Amino acid sequence: MGSNEFYDAMPVHEVTVNSFYMDVHEVTNAQFAKFIKATGYVTVAEQKLNRVDYPGIPAAKLTPGSAVFLPPSHPVSLTDPTQWWKYIEGASWKHPNGPKSNLYGKDNEPVVQVCCTDALAYAKWAGKRLPTEAEWEYAARAGGKFENYYWGNALKPNGKWVANTFQGDFPFRNTVGDGYAGVAPVKSFPANAYGIYDLEGNVWEWCSDLYRFDFYKNSPSINPKGPKDSYDPDEPDVEQHVQRGGSFLCSDDYCMRYKAGSRGKGETNSAGNNLGFRCVKDVYQLK
Repeated sequence: MGSNEFYDAMPVHEVTVNSFYMDVHEVTNAQFAKFIKATGYVTVAEQKLNRVDYPGIPAAKLTPGSAVFLPPSHPVSLTDPTQWWKYIEGASWKHPNGPKSNLYGKDNEPVVQVCCTDALAYAKWAGKRLPTEAEWEYAARAGGKFENYYWGNALKPNGKWVANTFQGDFPFRNTVGDGYAGVAPVKSFPANAYGIYDLEGNVWEWCSDLYRFDFYKNSPSINPKGPKDSYDPDEPDVEQHVQRGGSFLCSDDYCMRYKAGSRGKGETNSAGNNLGFRCVKDVYQLK
């Protein structure tokens, strides 16, 4: 696992994992709704912000919400993500793009606006767990040893898009070459050799591992479960978990983190409208 193209995915190293089962697709809105109905769980994006965590912010501004991708109408500097990411009050899994959006007709789309804490709660309720980073990459590689993409070395095999990514000029002009400007329903693209869908593109997926940029230098070779603590030199005081697979916003022109072996990261309690998850289960648990 790993990649020589990304500093935090080096070195490429060999890992062994025990057998496991993985959801064939990302957890959908319909599946997550059953969890909410059964438990009454309230996602982090729906909870009122704690004033202690946001010193200096007026109380009136401490309203529930989350990050939403809002493309600008013109070219912008790619060094400033705030040009296309905005905190929108009222954004949540039920209203993924803000309070005026809804889930009508979207039962089969991946649930988004869920943070790692939310994903862990769902997995526990479902009798499953989040995949380790090693398990996720094992499933994504599906027996292949390609350096560029999990599906092969060509971006468009036989001239066809095989994952939901961004085409055009990021972030302002999406040509929608793959047919989707945003999230696609699960199973919209071909499954991999293991019969699993959308392990690259569509939405980022949470893993159970804490994120450290240097973990691969000392990773165990048998069933690695991530480091004991989180550390990112860009945000040293923030606890982060690993995200994998990229999303509908990734392209070779900007975010290339859907490429084989690459890694993503995110603050444990932060969400966005391009971030979801899927679950796994140990073989011995199945009856």
